[in-house]
Amino acid sequence: QVQLVESGGGLVQPGGSLRLSCAASGIIFSIYDLGWYRQAPGKQRELVAAITSGGITHYTDPVKGRFTISRDNAENTMSLQMNTLKPEDTAVYYCNAQNTIWKRVDYWGQGTQVTVSS
Repeated sequence: QVQLVESGGGLVQPGGSLRLSCAASGIIFSIYDLGWYRQAPGKQRELVAAITSGGITHYTDPVKGRFTISRDNAENTMSLQMNTLKPEDTAVYYCNAQNTIWKRVDYWGQGTQVTVSS
């Protein structure tokens, strides 16, 4: 079976850092584009950062310069290093994997809570 499992969420103070990880199993990891999304209460799920199968990265404006996405194909993992966290970063963070050959095939993790509060 296919499984994506997020970890690393928690409670941090503004200005702090967290590193999220996503471990994948059941897929040929190297052919998938990957992304981190987040959803705050009452708001639409939004893209945070993405990394293609070829290693090209993309960040949305709210996190640009503060977050870094990376992948380790040997370990079937993806990470999101989050620095200088702000209260508005509070959300459930989800990892996503999209098949680059069959674009309609994608998978989601269950999410991990990130709370930034004084």
